[in-house]
Amino acid sequence: MQRRQFLTKSGISLLNLFLSGCGWTLANIQAAATNPNLSNELYIYTWTAFVDEKLLQQFTKETGIHSIANIFDSNETMLARFQVSGGGGYSILYPSDYMVKKMIDLGFLLELDKSKILVEDRLFPRFKNPEYDPESRYSIPIAWGLTGLIYNRNQVKKPPEDWDYLWQHQQEFAKRITLLNDVREVMGAALKSLGYSYNSSNPKEIKAAYEKLRCLKSAIATFTTEDWKTQILTGDIAIAMCYSDEANRIIRENEDLAFVIPRSGTSFAVDNLVIPKTAPNIAGGYAWLNFILQPQVLAKLCQRLSFGTPSEAAFNLLPLQFQKNPILFPSQNILMLCEEISPLDNETNELIDRYWTLLTSN
Repeated sequence: MQRRQFLTKSGISLLNLFLSGCGWTLANIQAAATNPNLSNELYIYTWTAFVDEKLLQQFTKETGIHSIANIFDSNETMLARFQVSGGGGYSILYPSDYMVKKMIDLGFLLELDKSKILVEDRLFPRFKNPEYDPESRYSIPIAWGLTGLIYNRNQVKKPPEDWDYLWQHQQEFAKRITLLNDVREVMGAALKSLGYSYNSSNPKEIKAAYEKLRCLKSAIATFTTEDWKTQILTGDIAIAMCYSDEANRIIRENEDLAFVIPRSGTSFAVDNLVIPKTAPNIAGGYAWLNFILQPQVLAKLCQRLSFGTPSEAAFNLLPLQFQKNPILFPSQNILMLCEEISPLDNETNELIDRYWTLLTSN
């Protein structure tokens, strides 16, 4: 299992609440307080990018519910832990688009009661009625971003423009390259570098992507979704495959770092809020949805944690400089080159998983 990190745990009595705060009314709070199904603890399983101590404390202040966040570094890690633990006690999960579809098919997700979601749905058109969850019956999009390469301009004299740069310069940067610990992202990038789709189900194309990655293996320091951040700041690595929101945060800490979206295309990922059927605190899950989806809460969170929002209402509250950030909100020309990661059939998933095991274990 992947490393987990317990972020925080905070709470305050509902009796001390007498302000409506960010969209909550006194009637909502009183109803929550008298709801026998509402526990005073809410366990959340999420990406590191989407929660911090300030957010959890604010939620507790608004609702009186203790919020505990555990962290995963890939969709596959999240699903594996969820299955092995029988739900793990989590009432809120943050799966990406294709994983939402997979969890729906497995019967793991609760169909949302829209009457319990008090915040008006004001999404950009492209995020409404997604293919992975028609009519958004089981999920609500919370963030989006692209995958690309972050690099140190002092170490990388010729900036990368595409995925093939890694293969062309692997001797120069041997053991100073990291790739994500994410099978669909890594295999997808290799497929894209060969001119194929991120979502290819063709066994010959998938094998070709694996063989190409195997040629790069000796130059890869590690497969990681988290540790590259410290390593690139200390100069231990020169190039890292990463998500755009995390690149934007790290670049704030070191002006020598830069981010590029590969010109042959990359993945367009949408992360979502869902409530599993096994949730021990369904009422608390709806409380989290209503809290986090408020435009003013989401806009402040986007600025603080640096990720793109699918909420048009929240986007309109962002400072102009933030709205024009090309890392978080790239141009339509770039977005046209990107693909959403789609669910694959079981046979293809098993094939990719076998290749991934061979790649990462040898």
